[in-house]
Amino acid sequence: MNEQEEARMYLPASTADGAVALAEEPKNPVLVALGERVRNLRAQRGLTRKAVAVAADVSERHLANLEYGTGNASILVLQQVASALHCSLAELVGDFTTRSPEWLLIRELLEHRSEPELRRARQSLHELLSGGGNDTARHGRIALVGLRGAGKSTLGALLARALDVPFIELSREIETLAGCSVREIHDLYGTTAYRRYERRALEETIQIHSEVVIATPGGIVSDPATFNELLAHCTTVWLRAAPEEHMGRVVAQGDMRPMAASKEAMDDLKRILDGRAAFYSKADITVDTSGQTPEQSLAALHTGVRKLTARAA
Repeated sequence: MNEQEEARMYLPASTADGAVALAEEPKNPVLVALGERVRNLRAQRGLTRKAVAVAADVSERHLANLEYGTGNASILVLQQVASALHCSLAELVGDFTTRSPEWLLIRELLEHRSEPELRRARQSLHELLSGGGNDTARHGRIALVGLRGAGKSTLGALLARALDVPFIELSREIETLAGCSVREIHDLYGTTAYRRYERRALEETIQIHSEVVIATPGGIVSDPATFNELLAHCTTVWLRAAPEEHMGRVVAQGDMRPMAASKEAMDDLKRILDGRAAFYSKADITVDTSGQTPEQSLAALHTGVRKLTARAA
């Protein structure tokens, strides 16, 4: 989800969507896990339940039941068949890691590895597949990631001025490429088209600039290919803030929509942040802007970037 739309996506689906919690009945753990996975994926992408229901062409009630772990019982039949065949549900359904023996062997090597081990494996694999060399200009490109309201635009412009390099807001580059606003891209062409413009804007920015500060859209982590490109070619900084500060800064920018349902909006914001935090944490450094003035945050950001640059020299 793009930054311009992100605050609107904090708003949850209406509680009048007819969700059937069935709290008095025990829930099957497989359906509960599936529902949690659906909720997490929705949070990572910054989408409301209503938006997903419309895109999937299912009722909002049906999707709500799925998220609450009371979904279609046919999932349990597939689970039983998978158990009988001694394979995972993913292998039975046929996800991308079951396409060939090599995929299955690679998955087996990576399964149960720790996050640091997986990170090293990803970096080594990228180096191998990209020709065996790292981008030497990577440390000259500083990319700021995080939710809307973290301070990417404000701190990005200040950091670029301090480093005497260009400052680019990727959302503006996306609009230039598309010839319309970010909201119009979503309304007219959909999220898939927006992601293509986002990837193209990032690639062109990387090709043109060897030294630059980039403020990225909050949802850039939703597309693994684009996020991989960002991690490979830019020094990344997660500007982190408490949910309350994210919300307060969005409202301070003049957008009152998140306050239409304050508690529910805050809960949804927290889910989005929780869903994306694992991706944001892949950044090279993290700067917490909670309770900090712009000057204090800039000092911490500048210091962190200088240390990274010094180590790379």
